[in-house]
Amino acid sequence: MLCPTMAVTACQGLGFVVSLIGIAGIIAATCMDQWSTQDLYNNPVTAVFNYQGLWRSCVRESSGFTECRGYFTLLGLPAMLQAVRALMIVGIVLGAIGLLVSIFALKCIRIGSMEDSAKANMTLTSGIMFIIAGLCAIAGVSVFANMLVTNFWMSTASMYTSLGGMVQTVQNRYTFGSALFVGWVAGGLTLIGGVMMCIACRGLAPEETNYKAVSYHASGNNVSYKPGGFKASTAFAPSSKNKRMYDGGAHTEDEVQSHPSKYDYV
Repeated sequence: MLCPTMAVTACQGLGFVVSLIGIAGIIAATCMDQWSTQDLYNNPVTAVFNYQGLWRSCVRESSGFTECRGYFTLLGLPAMLQAVRALMIVGIVLGAIGLLVSIFALKCIRIGSMEDSAKANMTLTSGIMFIIAGLCAIAGVSVFANMLVTNFWMSTASMYTSLGGMVQTVQNRYTFGSALFVGWVAGGLTLIGGVMMCIACRGLAPEETNYKAVSYHASGNNVSYKPGGFKASTAFAPSSKNKRMYDGGAHTEDEVQSHPSKYDYV
């Protein structure tokens, strides 16, 4: 095996815990509203503060009152936003299935007469699911971040207009929100946990030993020697007759019965 039994169990358990924290972080990032927040670089004092998430947009006033409004349409949303939603949901579903499979695959849990080979296959399956879930989360957050960067520089280019040396602001800009960083960290943890589960799978898999087949032929029970050569008979040849040695000569059983000796009448 790759490592001792205790090390394999520790690696598998640590991978499960790290993946569990990562999946929880992916769920939290998906539900958070701070995916994009209003950039206050040019307007540090404002009466309202806008921020947006995957499912709704919110406005927070200076008085502390916050009002959120959900996206009640699907066709009116940008295609990139819908793609990010799909990636995050796929990551959550795969992560949840991977957690369920990995619970039964833990070496410290015995269920019936489950063999180590079955646990190794389940561990590998859950590890692959965690890796895919982490990649989906990282890809979703990165796509949203790229969309923010593109819109930020486009807004910057159209935000300022030169009118006699005066600079006027025409629209708001949005920058990275806290949900993006949570999603990146959670996706990375899920990915690391999946890799650890795959490494633990190699330790759980039983070693395959190959034995070279050696043919063994049993020697005959009765071997008769003659001056002219060697002849042996075994029990595997039913048509052959067993031979015995009598008075230094080789005689078959039929010959012995047809020529009785003097000792047969005693």
